[in-house]
Amino acid sequence: MSRKLALVGIGKIARDQHIPALAANPDFKLVATTSRNASVAGVTAYTDLASLLKSERNIECVSLCTPPMARYDDARRALLAGCHVMLEKPPGATLSEVHDLEALADQKNITLFASWHSRHAAAVPAARDWLAEKTIVQVLIEWKEDVRYWHPGQDWIWQAGGLGVFDPSINALSILTEIMPHAIHLTDAVLTFPENRETPVAAFLTFRGSHGSDITGVFNWLEQGPPKWDITVKTNAGVAVLSEGGAKLAIDGVPVKTGPHEEYPSLYKRFSTLVHDGKSDVDLAPLTHVADAFMMGKREFTEAFEW
Repeated sequence: MSRKLALVGIGKIARDQHIPALAANPDFKLVATTSRNASVAGVTAYTDLASLLKSERNIECVSLCTPPMARYDDARRALLAGCHVMLEKPPGATLSEVHDLEALADQKNITLFASWHSRHAAAVPAARDWLAEKTIVQVLIEWKEDVRYWHPGQDWIWQAGGLGVFDPSINALSILTEIMPHAIHLTDAVLTFPENRETPVAAFLTFRGSHGSDITGVFNWLEQGPPKWDITVKTNAGVAVLSEGGAKLAIDGVPVKTGPHEEYPSLYKRFSTLVHDGKSDVDLAPLTHVADAFMMGKREFTEAFEW
């Protein structure tokens, strides 16, 4: 039997990814939404989650697609109502608020799923498995895209808590922390801020692996033309290149066959399994690295950003 689910935040990511993934998953039935100014045809709409939960007493699951700055209160509200909760990436605006949600979910024996959609890209499992027994020498992450194309007019990403360039590049960090066979830590960071914005438009990060590997991340939100979402890993046994956000993998230039690229359908399959098994999945490693970058990063300023 399908679990009744409410979707909170009907923006671009919800329409492009969550709604189609839910429609294709028999384990869930989308029965209600909340948004200040949007709705889904044929689905009961509310303007806030409190009203939804008061009226829709049979909701079992809540998927939150709102910006991270506004997510904590609704996540806590849903957990207190006994609903299993899935969080879009990043799971929150701060680490402490997600730790609080995790503790509440554990206390109430409810599932909390902090989702990282890029970990479910088609080639990521193959890359992780290939690297498992390798000695990693060097990693280069290049995550560059055009904010005007991918986030047109979305001012929240430029507000404190909106992450700026880390909104897309945290996807790279989620893949990195999934495929690396040993721990890493940030050693240096340079963040570039537009003079009129509160979050960075570019970042240069360096990490050190616990086994001695050197890792560099180059993130840019003003890239013209096609996006570049690549991770190159040099090892003692060859070079692996994850490209197109983890959709493709090549080893020493030879493409590796992978399954279909179904990130969000895979997320909801994972959410369903967690709910069925009575477990949570709250890995905060990618957000921890972003927090470290803000904490220790050197700040540079560039010209104002305007849409």
